[in-house]
Amino acid sequence: MQYSAPWWLPGGNLQTIWPALYSKRVFGEHPTYRRERWVAPDNDFVDLDWLAQPQAAADRPLLVLFHGLEGSSRSHYAEAFADFAAEHGMDYVVPHFRGCSGELNAGPRAYHSGDHEEIAWILERLRHGRTGAMLVVGVSLGGNALMRWAGEVGTQASAVADAVASVSSPLDLAAGGQAIGRGFNRLVYTTMFLRSMKPKALEKLAQHPGLFDAAKLRAARDLYEFDDVFTAPLHGFRNADDYYARASAKPVLRDIRIPALVVNALNDPFVPAASLPRESEVGPHVTLWQPAEGGHVGFPDGRFPGHVRTMPSLVGRWLLQALPGRQG
Repeated sequence: MQYSAPWWLPGGNLQTIWPALYSKRVFGEHPTYRRERWVAPDNDFVDLDWLAQPQAAADRPLLVLFHGLEGSSRSHYAEAFADFAAEHGMDYVVPHFRGCSGELNAGPRAYHSGDHEEIAWILERLRHGRTGAMLVVGVSLGGNALMRWAGEVGTQASAVADAVASVSSPLDLAAGGQAIGRGFNRLVYTTMFLRSMKPKALEKLAQHPGLFDAAKLRAARDLYEFDDVFTAPLHGFRNADDYYARASAKPVLRDIRIPALVVNALNDPFVPAASLPRESEVGPHVTLWQPAEGGHVGFPDGRFPGHVRTMPSLVGRWLLQALPGRQG
């Protein structure tokens, strides 16, 4: 696979910000979704957005996308993958992590980067009754959780998914947390994330009084401090360091037993190149693709103002080609 950023959009930050805000997302019709609500094993709810299709077909390939931090089915990459799925006659669904569908979930928890148990039950339920191939993409946070699932279940993954891919995922969460907490990243990206994460956390506290220390959360100035107060304790981790160590997917990449593609741009401002996995650190089923450019879930292409369909096309075709007897 080959990718080069357009000459008019240099550098990892521009290749991250511009595509999310201004580049064209689809080549066809803007995606229309049908929402489905599931009851989770803990009696909370999870919302899934299905690409509206003229007729459902259990034997049609299904492309599943797990979104990134504070993402949704309307994120630029989610709509671009929806366009790829429609172009290739695939069903497509975006399961929302809890609290990301536009309605706060009911239970005393949210979502986190290593949420492989959530990934597991969603994929197992999606597989039920379907005879077609199931291909799964995780973007950023969703990609780390997906690869954590694939590594945790090992050979059992093939009973559920045919191939998986992660895009721009911080597979070493400690390194990613340090990178996003410094300099320009802290000023721009951290501020953006906390602007939505803090209010939702405080709403969660209103639902469940005493769940965490509100004053400490309000005082959090980066994602590490937020995770230390909120994400880690709500999901069974001692603190942010314990969360990052136990939730990172990098240590389990050797254990993946289905075709897996791991995509990371070397100029991703969130994910330091030095933290990326090397060939010696992954198993034989894992393919690493580390292009020099692309930013964080950007990968813009074409003439101004550009489009973001190239990365979904490359990743989607790789997944299709991983199927026996199929060509992307």
